Amino acid sequence: MSALRESHADNPGEPDSGVPARDWIRILARYREPVLWRSFYEIAVTAIPFVLLWITSYQAYLISFWLSLPVSILAAFFLVRLFLIQHDCGHMAFFRDKRANDWVGRILGVVTVTPYEVWRKNHAVHHGASGNLDNRGTGDLMTLTVREYHARGLWGRFLYRAYRHPLTLFVVGPVYVYIFENRLPLGYMKQGRYWLSAMGTNVAMLAVGGAISWYIGVIPFLAVFLPVTLIAAAMGIWLFYVQHQFEETHWDPQEDWQVHEAALHGSSHYVLPQPLKWLTANIGIHHVHHLYSRIPYYRLSEVLREHPELGEISKLTLWESFACVKLQLWDENRRKLVSYAEARQGLTAA
Repeated sequence: MSALRESHADNPGEPDSGVPARDWIRILARYREPVLWRSFYEIAVTAIPFVLLWITSYQAYLISFWLSLPVSILAAFFLVRLFLIQHDCGHMAFFRDKRANDWVGRILGVVTVTPYEVWRKNHAVHHGASGNLDNRGTGDLMTLTVREYHARGLWGRFLYRAYRHPLTLFVVGPVYVYIFENRLPLGYMKQGRYWLSAMGTNVAMLAVGGAISWYIGVIPFLAVFLPVTLIAAAMGIWLFYVQHQFEETHWDPQEDWQVHEAALHGSSHYVLPQPLKWLTANIGIHHVHHLYSRIPYYRLSEVLREHPELGEISKLTLWESFACVKLQLWDENRRKLVSYAEARQGLTAA
């Protein structure tokens, strides 16, 4: 069974690197070391434009809210980039020193409204169980199999459809997760470090937001803060969605699941045009990131340049990614994500 998984024979139409997924760990290890000057450079070229765009958006708001909105959208891209620096810090990938990673991550968590320790815990669970059908539910989007969906009653199916609707995922979801859920570490109430992370982030947010509001006013602050934050949150959820919710993704029950195969073939290579690739900090090279999460994002392009065979695995273009929103269920027989209509057809055929 493991040989079948390692050859990726269940998806014969998908390009394969010719190297078993777990063997890539040794090859990719040489890219894991961060470059100190480059890490500081990445922070500077992200944080400085973000602050300048935030101020510009406020100045535009003094003329018209609608004039400030395009600037807020651009600022949101840089906020996504700040989040991805925080993300790399959570993987201990941005600096060699753990304390440097942790403190930069905590400070950025105030800007990204995401408590660093809580997020890092959830994200570690996601990396450790991605593609495992028997360990779904933490740090990922709820995805039912065709069999599980049809076993539900009418109300259960309605709730699932409502949860998976694009309006819920990309409009309601960002508001709920980043404005409400991140404020209280549900599930971690008895663990002091996570409670402290969430409450410390909340206090720091109130202090910074209060100071800015005192200087420019509460309404102008919210008129810039909310669009920038929520647009960035929607972008982030979209990126996370297409990185794992694509047709030829990879899921297995526990007895067949292989962490390296799931990482390489269950995460997309989201091929974005410049400048979107730069603005999203190479997170589209997600299959390599999942396979070796200690590689700094600014070295992922280097990996693909020197190992172009990896660039052909799980490729997903910007245009192709829009079709992913219609994929809702995992078909265990056909081993791919399918739409509700395709699930019905498969059930009828069976």
